[in-house]
Amino acid sequence: MKKIIINGGKSLNGKLAVPSAKNSLLPILAGSILVKGVVKINGFERFSDCEDMLEILRRLGAKTVVKGKTLYLDCENINNSVVESDLALKLRASIYTMGAIMARMKVAKIAYPGGCLIGARPIDQHLKGIRSLGGRIIERHGYLYCKGENLTSGEVYLDLPSVGATYNIILASVCLKGTTTIYNVAKEPEVVDFQNFLNACGARVSGAGTDKIVVKGVGKLLHSCEYKPIGDRIIAGTYLIAVAGCTGNIKLTNVNPEHLEALLYRLEESGCEIKRGKNSISLTCDHRPKALTRIETKPYPGFPTDLQAPMMALETVSDGSCLIIENLFESRFKHINELNKMGANILVADRNAIVKGTDMLYGADVYASDLRAGAALIIAGLMASGYTTIHNIEHIDRGYIKIEDALKKLGADIIRKNF
Repeated sequence: MKKIIINGGKSLNGKLAVPSAKNSLLPILAGSILVKGVVKINGFERFSDCEDMLEILRRLGAKTVVKGKTLYLDCENINNSVVESDLALKLRASIYTMGAIMARMKVAKIAYPGGCLIGARPIDQHLKGIRSLGGRIIERHGYLYCKGENLTSGEVYLDLPSVGATYNIILASVCLKGTTTIYNVAKEPEVVDFQNFLNACGARVSGAGTDKIVVKGVGKLLHSCEYKPIGDRIIAGTYLIAVAGCTGNIKLTNVNPEHLEALLYRLEESGCEIKRGKNSISLTCDHRPKALTRIETKPYPGFPTDLQAPMMALETVSDGSCLIIENLFESRFKHINELNKMGANILVADRNAIVKGTDMLYGADVYASDLRAGAALIIAGLMASGYTTIHNIEHIDRGYIKIEDALKKLGADIIRKNF
């Protein structure tokens, strides 16, 4: 059993380079299924989710070599079209492989995806999109049995801007002949990054970052490329929030401030001083933050659901009260009970939480229920008086690379222990 132990109350100061975005790496790895040749990914990070995705690709027949932070991925000889449940249940992003396998192999058997238990995350938009292009999908016994021999270009209208569905429809159509237009797509920076990766491999995709994406099919598999993903805006946001709560000064590099404006605006409202560089963010906070009146999660460019839990941790020690509304996932408040163990004052009703700031949190034994809840508990532990022990840290490792090492560089008293 692994645990993280924090002796809180320390100011945080220093400089960190933000790692490549997990939520860019995962679709890029899935997209490599359509590449005939070697993909070289610079800045590859060994998130546990990425390790699981690599294992899925290896079982499909891919070859992988990791040297430092460079990944060499060869999918030329893929010969399997099955994604088994043992890996799919660990990784929500396993579903990203569906469109690519169908396009390349014309048949696929994909287990239903798992991942963090943060509420219903239906894949109906994925299935609707693929079916709109002529794909046939039968749902049986926990698997999706897919046939792609009749895939054709066309128009797809998403009922909501699903990131995963956007990826899958692009992958299903990028190697077809003709033009596919996808409406009401997700606008996240990672979608733009995914488009840029595919285009580096010879695809012709445009419109990412807007409401409409146009895929001009190239009629063949893609070619080798070398690519470096964008920095992880959620990791960056986590560190900024931590410094805002503990006081101190931080400079983050390898992060685009435009990707975090919804958070940066809120942190400025709370009294932090922020400087935006071309590819960097600096934050200074030397006093107790002022509580925000309202935080409401929305699809990008709104406030990200992945930073709701970390921001709630900050609000527990802010001066005043804050209403937090979670619009995207109905079960993303599981960290509240753990924060209240530490002395927080949070009341919850359905998807609404009222956080009344307290003067001090106190260390406790707490349990991470999912990835972002775990990040919130780390922030709470950093701010708290005394020792906090965080259990179930395997959730945290899904989206942070040795988070304790990064925080040590900033002056935190934090260790990981095996028991």
